[in-house]
Amino acid sequence: MFDTIASLIPRDADYPERARRLDLLTRFLQGRQYDVLPYEFHDERGAGGEYVPLRRRRPSVRYPLARIVVDDSLSLVFGEGHFPTLDSDDGATRTALADIARESGLNRVMAEAALRGSVGSVAVLFRVLSGRVFFQVLQSLYLTPRWQPGAPDRLAEVVECYKVPGRDLIARGYEIAEPGADYWFQRVWDAERETWFVPTPVVSGLPREIDEARSVRHGLGFVPLVWIKNLPGGDDIDGECTFRPALETSIEIDYQLSQAGRGLKYSSDPTLLIREPAAADSEIVRGAGNALVVGEKGDAKLLEIGGTAAGAVIDYVRFLRELALEGVHGNRASADRLSAPQSGRALELMNQGLIWLADNLRLSYGDGLLELARMVVRASNRYPLRVRGEVLAPLDPAARIVLRWPDWYPPDAQDRAQDAATLQTLTAAGLLSCESAVKALAPIYDIGDVPAELARIAGEAVPAEKAKA
Repeated sequence: MFDTIASLIPRDADYPERARRLDLLTRFLQGRQYDVLPYEFHDERGAGGEYVPLRRRRPSVRYPLARIVVDDSLSLVFGEGHFPTLDSDDGATRTALADIARESGLNRVMAEAALRGSVGSVAVLFRVLSGRVFFQVLQSLYLTPRWQPGAPDRLAEVVECYKVPGRDLIARGYEIAEPGADYWFQRVWDAERETWFVPTPVVSGLPREIDEARSVRHGLGFVPLVWIKNLPGGDDIDGECTFRPALETSIEIDYQLSQAGRGLKYSSDPTLLIREPAAADSEIVRGAGNALVVGEKGDAKLLEIGGTAAGAVIDYVRFLRELALEGVHGNRASADRLSAPQSGRALELMNQGLIWLADNLRLSYGDGLLELARMVVRASNRYPLRVRGEVLAPLDPAARIVLRWPDWYPPDAQDRAQDAATLQTLTAAGLLSCESAVKALAPIYDIGDVPAELARIAGEAVPAEKAKA
């Protein structure tokens, strides 16, 4: 069925096969995969009376398995209480990055990036406007990255190119001679410029004339985009899709549930069958008010579907859901199975597959987040950045920046007591510093500035020692 849906989506030969693949996966993520099917699920006959097979009908029930898997995994990566802390050995860098992250809504940006990038890849654009830092998520469908020959992990340029109707360009302020024609829109980011091109009709080929009025020289010395590949695997441009292994099973679930709903509707309105030869060729119209006359000997029955069939479908769908979630390492836990509150460690063990998926996403999108932080540091040495209304001093480009991720699940009182006892034992034995202990507890107790917390601890310890003396 996946191939059937893919075959109904027209392929534009002007785009690479990669764009077609990403478009198809995006349709599943957004729940638009069945829009290309020409018939509703209740349309059993076409305009000419021919039978319409199920594969050409849009399911009446749609279970958003792809979106559920993506949302569950992202909740453990960039959800509330799971966003990492940008830490640095340089205090000024640490404070500046924290302020910029809050002011620019970096947590929302990364959540959107991980959502859009679940199909394989995504790009995040870094911009400095009037001294303020902004981030924008760009769908990678029409983006093509090109890497530096001597540094294949560094971007040389990123090209954006896609078709757009002329009337849409007019709405953007362009002067277009043929509003009904399609045009190529193109812009390129490199280490010094964001170059826009004058749109050209598709029949004339790709744009070549630079639009000087819209082009901008940013002068950052690096391509202001971070390219993020979703999961390990894939190729040089795209990673693996989060939900691709579950798509065939997801389609089967939609059609089984639609068929079950169809059967229940027919059971509520059964067909009356009368055996009488006078009208043996009458059209079949379901419903007790429309008798179906098919035979002789004066017998009458109600044709209906037994309730056991619907129950069997529901059990089958549950089994399919388990298989699909297992294939993509989704969340298979059920709240009905929890008889009592569980500790954070117990929840980790129960959702081990989901945590494995989120852990891989942390690697991919965590690297992208670190690269955005390094861009901020480098840009501060090019332009005077403003944060919280004040001009930011240039940051140290040699400062080390790391991510500190919180626990997968918040610890309960017992977990916190055990952690405190363990850290106290380690620090008392000289095996762990007080600073490392505070860093370990910082995500749990919402400690944003570890050095400031250590200073307060030291300040409170002095009066306590004097009181003992």
